[in-house]
Amino acid sequence: MSSVTEATNSQSSNLSEITDEDIFASHIGGKLTVELAAPLETQRDLSIAYTPGVAQVSRAIATDETLAKRYTWTDRLVVVVSDGTAVLGLGDIGPRASLPVMEGKSALFKKFAGLNSIPLVLDTKDVDEIVNTLILLRPSFGAVNLEDISAPRCFEIERRVIEALDCPVMHDDQHGTAIVVLAALLGAVKAQKRDLHTLRVVISGAGAAGVACANILLASGIADVTVLDSKGIVSADRTNLTDVKIDLAARTNPSGRNGGAAEALDGADVFLGVSAGKIPEELIASMAPESIVFALSNPDPEIHPEVARKHAAVVATGRSDFPNQINNVLAFPGVFKGALDAGARRITEGMKLAAANAILSVLGDELSIDKIVPSPLDPRVAPAVAEAVAEAARKEGVV
Repeated sequence: MSSVTEATNSQSSNLSEITDEDIFASHIGGKLTVELAAPLETQRDLSIAYTPGVAQVSRAIATDETLAKRYTWTDRLVVVVSDGTAVLGLGDIGPRASLPVMEGKSALFKKFAGLNSIPLVLDTKDVDEIVNTLILLRPSFGAVNLEDISAPRCFEIERRVIEALDCPVMHDDQHGTAIVVLAALLGAVKAQKRDLHTLRVVISGAGAAGVACANILLASGIADVTVLDSKGIVSADRTNLTDVKIDLAARTNPSGRNGGAAEALDGADVFLGVSAGKIPEELIASMAPESIVFALSNPDPEIHPEVARKHAAVVATGRSDFPNQINNVLAFPGVFKGALDAGARRITEGMKLAAANAILSVLGDELSIDKIVPSPLDPRVAPAVAEAVAEAARKEGVV
């Protein structure tokens, strides 16, 4: 057994021992601190770090703004931005209550990618105010991780921030999820010796994650993708669709199916759940032989993995206490590190596809139907993803 596997198994076995006291104690005072990058012990140190020495650096940057990348931390600083409207499974809990989650995200950037990161929670739901705030703060950071912003506002916010800023921007609830889902699906079909492109995929959920997953699966070459929302199959003949879903309907459901989950899942190869909706066992049983079930809703999957396993060959969840955890931490630290390493101005679809393939590549001979992605704690993942993303950025000319 590898050291990575041993560590993962040990971590999982201890989850039931975590108490409320443990959790709250670890959050006292927050999860982040600022560390000094240079000594500040003597009068000389003070004169260099602050006045009068710092004035020379400020004058130099005033003359040539590109020097800020070398002499400040902005070039390697990711801001984790949220308005607290769609936090985990908690919903619209507001910016202050969302802050522990954003601090945790910043801690993961540091741990897995060595990137400085700070949380930035905004006390507004107004799209214009959020976009303008980030435009005004642009000199302070090098990349933007949008987080836990409700749909459909999240689509417009991400689009407008990308257009306005000359730096990597990614809404992780969309694209981090999509990258890891694709990596897991690549792992599943490789373990089963199947062809990715022949799969019929059903996605339950047409919010941020569902739309992004549909987009990346289509980009990967899967032609038959059907999306479900709370009212049934997202199809072109429906009259109650948002603009985002109208676009989605035009690119999915190639067979023109109508109805709900029963009609969509009958004979399907893959079920991908990224919503809170429950799926009855009989619908999973109606899928094609050797089916694949990704029930990713947290903390309660769309169908319990033990029930799904009675009918599906491969089962994954978002939870850490079952095999095949699909966790965004496999993607976002390496994606942002790679983008910043390359000096990329944005994160492209090609960079996301490269990230998914890099995640899978880490497994090598460890791949199996119960290990279709690496552990979220696997230290090999972020460097592999960063290298692949940086190379893709250079090839696509976004640097």
